[in-house]
Amino acid sequence: MAPLRQKTVTPQQALVRLETLCAASEQCSHELLVKLTRWGISASDSKSILESLTRRKFLSDKRFAVAYVRDKYRFGKWGRRKIALGLAQKRIDRNTITEALDSIDDEEYNNILRAIMRSRARTIKEGNSYEGRNKLYRAMLSRGYESSLIASIIKDSDLWSSL
Repeated sequence: MAPLRQKTVTPQQALVRLETLCAASEQCSHELLVKLTRWGISASDSKSILESLTRRKFLSDKRFAVAYVRDKYRFGKWGRRKIALGLAQKRIDRNTITEALDSIDDEEYNNILRAIMRSRARTIKEGNSYEGRNKLYRAMLSRGYESSLIASIIKDSDLWSSL
């Protein structure tokens, strides 16, 4: 069986496709650059397409970062560290990542972590023992929450008393 031949995409077609994509959801410049490269668009054309999208406000890495942070911590229940790593993998600037993470409401963030920990604590057979607390601590670290915040909540007797 012969491999599928991908149709060539002209720079104008690529621009229209990306405008449609950016109008539907927030995108970051790195992901769009990868798409353009896959479509066989030259580096100079890719640069001008991305500049055009940015100039006409279809594309903004800052806006993308804020939306990414909001979605990941509210719906995905991710911690700040995991979110920052995800944004770094998308090649978002450090200052932009910091600004986007600052948009997180600390009280809401703490409440989400506390609810996740309470839910997870119910499933730990060892309960409020060294092993149980260690399992809960590692589980929350894997979700990207800060170790100091996890430790302060684990010590809270309210977390374990509701079980």
